[in-house]
Amino acid sequence: MLTAWLLYIGTGAFAGILAGLLGVGGGLVIVPMLNFVFHMVLLPENYIQHLALGTSLASIMFTSVSSLRAHHQRGAVLWPIVKAITPGILVGTFLGSKLAAHLSSRFLSGFFVVFLYYVATQMILNMKPKASRQVPGAVGMFGAGGVIGGVSSLVGIGGGTLSVPFMTWCNVALHTCIGTSAAIGFPIAVAGTAGYIVNGLDAALPGISEGYLGFIYLPALVGVALASIVTAPLGAKLAHSLPVGRLKKIFAALLVIMGTKMLWTLMTPYFA
Repeated sequence: MLTAWLLYIGTGAFAGILAGLLGVGGGLVIVPMLNFVFHMVLLPENYIQHLALGTSLASIMFTSVSSLRAHHQRGAVLWPIVKAITPGILVGTFLGSKLAAHLSSRFLSGFFVVFLYYVATQMILNMKPKASRQVPGAVGMFGAGGVIGGVSSLVGIGGGTLSVPFMTWCNVALHTCIGTSAAIGFPIAVAGTAGYIVNGLDAALPGISEGYLGFIYLPALVGVALASIVTAPLGAKLAHSLPVGRLKKIFAALLVIMGTKMLWTLMTPYFA
């Protein structure tokens, strides 16, 4: 369906800009948009959110590489932090995706809506932890990585909405937080993708005869990934030249709209 492909490409283009601009993987946009398109193309209702989450994380593998390269060229990636937090990220993300495979699509959608509202509120109020601490040791970084990875896999994001505040709390400069978060998004995406593939192999997906691998829907992955690779460097360039605070508020408004749309979809059957 041509409309679906255009929506995949448009979603990827927007997600790529956000990935470079805010250090997020773009999943906050990708997941609700894929949820909408998957309903439109009549994918299995019981697994739509699983497919949206898995496909989002798979696309973030490509988006994060494009974004981190652009930030690395500007010296905005702290690789020691990436190295220290990655083991916890890998464990937490894989375990989170395993948990998600056993949860209902409705529950995952509801959890995602709550997360959207939380992130939007944080952005609108410009809530920032006190930057009065330093990066913790190996145990602390493993724990932080596990939490960031676990939550990210449940909502299909690259972890920027958690890793940026965490690094800010550790007294890391904002632009460096954004660049480093883009790099952290890669191990989250790799572990999450592996988890959603492995845990989706045994799922019965009626209505899909081909084009999927576990909980990854390949046509959507191709469209989103190709577009995001192209636009992520543009977002990174904007991050170093535009007032991020104002853009965050615009993004927050978009999150509220998407969250409300998903909430309405969840609640509609109860009013039918």
